[in-house]
Amino acid sequence: MPGVSLVGSGSACLSVPLTNDGLSQRVDTSDEWIATRTGIRQRHIAAPTDSLTSLATEAARNALEMAQVGVDEVDLILLATSTPDDLFGSACRVQAALGATRAVAFDLTAACSGFVFALVTAAQYIRTGVFKTVVVIGGDVLSRWTDWSDRTTCVLFGDGAGAVVLRAAERDRLLGFELCSDGSLNHSLNLAYQPESAPLVDGITVQKGSFAPITMNGREVYKFAVNRVPEVIEKALFRANLTTADIDWLVLHQANQRILDAVAARLGVPSERVVSNMARHGNTSAASIPIALDEAVRAGKVQPGDVIATAGFGAGLTWGAAIIEWG
Repeated sequence: MPGVSLVGSGSACLSVPLTNDGLSQRVDTSDEWIATRTGIRQRHIAAPTDSLTSLATEAARNALEMAQVGVDEVDLILLATSTPDDLFGSACRVQAALGATRAVAFDLTAACSGFVFALVTAAQYIRTGVFKTVVVIGGDVLSRWTDWSDRTTCVLFGDGAGAVVLRAAERDRLLGFELCSDGSLNHSLNLAYQPESAPLVDGITVQKGSFAPITMNGREVYKFAVNRVPEVIEKALFRANLTTADIDWLVLHQANQRILDAVAARLGVPSERVVSNMARHGNTSAASIPIALDEAVRAGKVQPGDVIATAGFGAGLTWGAAIIEWG
């Protein structure tokens, strides 16, 4: 059975930041208030000329370039997103924009866990011999669905996209994984459809509502993350026959610096081994792990052979971890 190798990473460049000071012009907040509670100093907002498709395409192109893989070699494109340009999906738009005419393309939605879920899903297609080359993209434009008058949520979120290229290999570098869901906690973090009934014909009504802005119980999500994320990483390590001592890099969903610190402390991973770009990007949902990974690879921190423990967690509620060896 073929193994899985991660051979390239990429991300989209959003050049104009929205700083905490800039955000304080919109809501009653400050750089000190945001930074001490979240670790975030700025985030990036997609321009009117940007789209989820354009950001995802740029990230995929950069990943393919690093991997030295041509678009004609891509068999599958998996786009993890909760904010598509089209509710029917945006992966096919990315396929067309890349010119990857051979590739099957579809969206996968698991919110902030989306990239890890998509990575594991892609690996199964490779392991079973169905596909040889897969592009996994995590991208979100959360600014579309943020309530910019709610300082408890608007300070957190930013836009972005990141991607990795997976290829079939003799040695499997997806060493272990664990995926989890708990729908009973769904109320904790939502971007919910709000139905409004409208008459259609006599005796029949239809729903003609819209999606409401993001709502979150921050205290509940924090408690969930600091308890469940170390646990799911340890389970993935067990499946990989490894321990926390074997982790070279911890790359978590960039939700809150306090969560990253608490998880690392629970696992006994020193802070210098924790990848964090939250101060510059904020919470970019499904994009946060691949963006953080790409920056660490391009900065020369992550080297071939390094063991990376990555974990996503968020709405659903969903959470999952994957242990990978880079390169």
